[in-house]
Amino acid sequence: CGASIDAEHYGDEGSNTLGNVSRAVGGMYLPHFASLGLSHITPILGTEKPAKTKGAYGRMQEHSAGKDTTTGHFEIAGLVTKTPLPTFQHGFPEELLLSIKKATGRGILGNQAASGTHIIEELGEQHIATGDLIIYSSADSVLQIAAHEEVIPLPVLYQIGEMVRELCNPYHIARVILRPFVGKKGSFQRTYHRRDLSMKPAEDTVLDAVSLAGLDVIGIGKIWDIFSGQGVTKNVHTEGNTDGLAQILESLRTTKEGLIFCNLVDFDMLYGHRRDPKGYARALLEMDAWIPKLLESISDRDLVLMTADHGNDPTFAGSDHTREDVPILAFSKQMPSHEHLGVRKGFYDIAQTICEGFGLAPWRRGKSFLNHVLTPQSG
Repeated sequence: CGASIDAEHYGDEGSNTLGNVSRAVGGMYLPHFASLGLSHITPILGTEKPAKTKGAYGRMQEHSAGKDTTTGHFEIAGLVTKTPLPTFQHGFPEELLLSIKKATGRGILGNQAASGTHIIEELGEQHIATGDLIIYSSADSVLQIAAHEEVIPLPVLYQIGEMVRELCNPYHIARVILRPFVGKKGSFQRTYHRRDLSMKPAEDTVLDAVSLAGLDVIGIGKIWDIFSGQGVTKNVHTEGNTDGLAQILESLRTTKEGLIFCNLVDFDMLYGHRRDPKGYARALLEMDAWIPKLLESISDRDLVLMTADHGNDPTFAGSDHTREDVPILAFSKQMPSHEHLGVRKGFYDIAQTICEGFGLAPWRRGKSFLNHVLTPQSG
């Protein structure tokens, strides 16, 4: 929702995912997001600011170094990453590649920073002919492996991913991302069988605190992958935003007490990284139309928090994430309306709020905003 105070250090001055998307498409009408306070956080062309909102709203600055998925999610869960995770814009070290070749028995194609769709189109035929792995990087701390599902079956690819994850640990690479695809040259398509293999959190997270208290922690989308399963009691795979939104409602129906944590994968994968503001706007409109179903599904004891782990402005230069403040929208059926949460100084305020909400020991950092979103009698 706008460049962070340190965006100049990342080359991201002027980024604003929500605002710039709205201007790029000539305006978008998000009435339900607006009712929760989103348009009070940053101007959204086509969406007015209501005088009163149903919830509390504000923005959060990332305290951690970088603008990566892993560091953003870790900070939401209470961890701070002080040193930026390494990136490999000019390819991976030769000794790492040799280790991968030895462990997998396969050759390597690519080894460059690239768009996933472009490198698959460029090297897909050669991969099909040789069975070699397409390996590429991006501006994030990731090693990505693309493979055709008919050349390397998914179980084999996932085994390869586990081996490569171990080999990447000494290099502190945040994620190994497996990118299966199907089709023929000119019509290759990546599938939702993607898998992310992240570094394990260096410390426990709020997910551990909640699960150790005997409560459910439901990870929807790539949450299990991001946290390497640590602290997550149930993994729910999704195939895109529509499925993710449906799984949230299903988890609300079936979970008696606990934490439901969802990442909607399409905002980044299909629209942010591919620089598609029209697609991004369509995804926002879909989610806006879904919000009334969410409001109908929550009970008097539920608290909903909406946020992001980083920016990904599809109108900005390059295909990288953007160093931005992120929105925080908080609402329940038992809360005062039109509460302004201000600018939070770390994503970890969410972790502190979760701990207080469940009556757990205070988290080691952050400031809870629970008193702004629940009335005293609501519990």
